[in-house]
Amino acid sequence: MDKVKKFVLVFEKIMQILFTICGFLAVAFVLLITGYLIVSGLPAIREIGLKEFLLGKVWASTAKDPRYGILPFICTSVYGTLAAIIIGVPIGLLCAIFLAKMAPKRLAAFFRPAVDLLAGIPSVVYGLVGMIILVPFVRETFDLADGANLFSAIIVLAIMILPSIISVSETAIKAVPKEYEEASYALGATKTETVFKVVVPAAKSGIAAAVVLGIGRAIGEAMAVMMVAGNVANMPGLFKSVRFLTTAVASEMSYSSGLQRQALFSIALVLFVFIMLINLILNFIIKREKK
Repeated sequence: MDKVKKFVLVFEKIMQILFTICGFLAVAFVLLITGYLIVSGLPAIREIGLKEFLLGKVWASTAKDPRYGILPFICTSVYGTLAAIIIGVPIGLLCAIFLAKMAPKRLAAFFRPAVDLLAGIPSVVYGLVGMIILVPFVRETFDLADGANLFSAIIVLAIMILPSIISVSETAIKAVPKEYEEASYALGATKTETVFKVVVPAAKSGIAAAVVLGIGRAIGEAMAVMMVAGNVANMPGLFKSVRFLTTAVASEMSYSSGLQRQALFSIALVLFVFIMLINLILNFIIKREKK
C-alpha cells in the first residue's frame, strides 16, 4: 500500500512539473514571437515614419518611388472584422441556443457534427468555394465588374467564425445550473423568456469568450480573404476590391526584400498589437462584469 501511495505521489509530482514546464513554454513562445516582431518591424517604421506608415493612404512597395502607407489595410481589417462579427455573432448565438435548449435531442445530435465539420474545413476551401460560387453571385446580383470585394470577404469571414462561436456558446449555455431555469419556470416564465432572460445572461462570460475567438479568427484570416476580396490596396468600400492586413503580408512576402520586407514585418507587428489590444479590452470587460 505504501509503494502504491509513493508511486501516486511521485507521478503527481512529475505531472505537476510537466504542466508547469508547458505553461512556461507557452509564455516563452508568446514572448519570443513578440520580441521577434518588434525587432523585425521597428526598423521600417523608424525609416518610413510612424505617421506616414499608419496614416498613409498609398501602398506602392514595388514602385520606383515606393510608398508604404497601410491605412487602407487597417481600415479594411477593422470594417471587415466588425461587419463579420455583426453578422456572425447573432447567427452563431441563436444556433447555439437552438442546439442547447430548443432542438430535440436527435435533431441536435444531427447538427452538431455539421458544426464540427465546419470548424475542420481548411480556410483555403472556404476561399475556393467563395471564389467559385459567391464571387460570381455577387457580381451578377449587384451588376458589378468584379465580385471579389469587401462584401464577399465579409460573408466568407462571417461563415468561418460560426463554428467557434456556436461551439463555445453552446458549452457556456449548457453550463448554466438547471436551478436557474427551474426557478424561472416556477415564477411563471415561458421557455423562451427563460432562455433569453435567464440562461443567456448567466452564460454571458462564455459567450464573450466565443466572440473573442470569433474576432481572432476573423482578423487573422488570410488565405480565404485573399481569394475573395480582390487583393487591391484601396481604401475600403463595400463593393471595392480591397486588401486586409493579413493578405498584405501573405501576398508580398515571397518576393520581398530590403525595406519592403521590413515593412511587411511592421504590418505583422501592427496586426499583432491589434489582436492583443482587442483581447485585453474584452478580457477587462468580462472580468469587470464578473465582479
